Amino acid sequence: MMKMNKIAEGIWEIPVGAKEGMRVPVRVLSSDKLIGGIDEGVIDQITNVACLPGIQRYAICMPDAHRGYGFPIGGVAAFDSDEGVISPGGIGFDINCGMRLIRTNLTVDDVKPRLDYLMKELFKAVPSGVGTRGFVNLDRNRFQKVMVDGSQWCAENGYASEEDVEHTESHGKIPGADVKAVSERAVSRGIDQVGTLGSGNHYLEIEYVSEGRLYDPKVAEVLGITSVGQIIVAVHCGSRGFGHQIATDYLQLFTQNAKKHGLRFRDPELAAAPITSDDGEAYFAAMACAANNAFANRQVITHRVRESFEKVFGRSAADMGMSTIYDVAHNIARFENYAVDGQTKRLLVHRKGATRSFGPGNDQVPAVYREVGQPVIVGGSMESGSALFVGTEQAERDYFGSTLHGSGRVMSRTQAKRQVRGEKLQKDMAARGIMVRTKSMSGLAEEAGFAYKDIDDVSQAVNDLGISRLVARFLPLANIKG
Repeated sequence: MMKMNKIAEGIWEIPVGAKEGMRVPVRVLSSDKLIGGIDEGVIDQITNVACLPGIQRYAICMPDAHRGYGFPIGGVAAFDSDEGVISPGGIGFDINCGMRLIRTNLTVDDVKPRLDYLMKELFKAVPSGVGTRGFVNLDRNRFQKVMVDGSQWCAENGYASEEDVEHTESHGKIPGADVKAVSERAVSRGIDQVGTLGSGNHYLEIEYVSEGRLYDPKVAEVLGITSVGQIIVAVHCGSRGFGHQIATDYLQLFTQNAKKHGLRFRDPELAAAPITSDDGEAYFAAMACAANNAFANRQVITHRVRESFEKVFGRSAADMGMSTIYDVAHNIARFENYAVDGQTKRLLVHRKGATRSFGPGNDQVPAVYREVGQPVIVGGSMESGSALFVGTEQAERDYFGSTLHGSGRVMSRTQAKRQVRGEKLQKDMAARGIMVRTKSMSGLAEEAGFAYKDIDDVSQAVNDLGISRLVARFLPLANIKG
């Protein structure tokens, strides 16, 4: 395995020259406990990223990093907007896969007596699994508006409040979306999927604030987290088949046109195009369409969650305090400004399995949270729950305003299925007080908790590094898996 030099607590570096063609060093952010889990495949991928044209400062691996397509999942890289490239492998197939947290004023004691009924209603209201269709009927014209306006389309059509939009990254609308950059095949795959979870590691989870894990009560109160036992709803999903098709279309195009752009790649999965080329601009426009679709998807799911709670508890969502804490993307590329070598530059920051972590005072943070920083939502496994952080100025200064996104896998889905059957896992979780509903027992086995790193370990790593600040931990009460 390529040698990594520990340069500070929690920071390892691979220098330029460790691999032919590297333009910048690699920074691996981890901890002494976790660093051994960063395998050779991850290092090979992130050093390949460091070879891409226009990359700035360094290529970055977060503590949850594991092998992905092109970039490792948990990879961050920023490219000069004039001289750099854009790469679908640095964003992912599920464009704007992300996390949303919805707070309530309900408690575990309120929910447990009706949990079975609630889960039945949620399972009906939010379709999950491969090939599922949503309840929003969209023709082509309406779907194009979703692609362009994202969460703002939801607000205009009764699926979102103004607060929902305000508490979504970029108000749920990435500028630059152009429906002409999206293929007919992508439209046909996405038009029926708004309001659906999909499959894989996507989930809708009922969680609660756990005893002893309200780490920063003052900041938590600003975020609406006020007491142990408070019920939280977590949603993890993205653009589904729509984003997958856009990524597929442009990977093929970039591969075909690499010679035209004078590009060669150490790994075909890192196919890219110059940001300023017609190909690069078209992909960004299509990616923005998928990102906006994903924001709308999570927002429609939020609407359906509220309806289900209202039916089960006989109270309005407003009376139950069901408001969005925040919604973040973690598979996306964004134009942002950062200081590089003392000069402010416009960069295209690729975050694949990584989350924005903007600190206090940043005008991209909703006004209500601006004094404490942007909420950062980190998903764990279905057996461990989630963590809530806030962003920091250090993340903006040192790592392009980025932090981790989740626990990170430690084994493949195939390996997980060899170790446990879905039916047994479901029974074991029920015995520990975690209810699970799923369309696929095989898919459930793939997502077993032992297949992931410990969320508390990765959380501690970024907290110690100062790139996001841990506020609270939530444990799972019930989970809907795709």
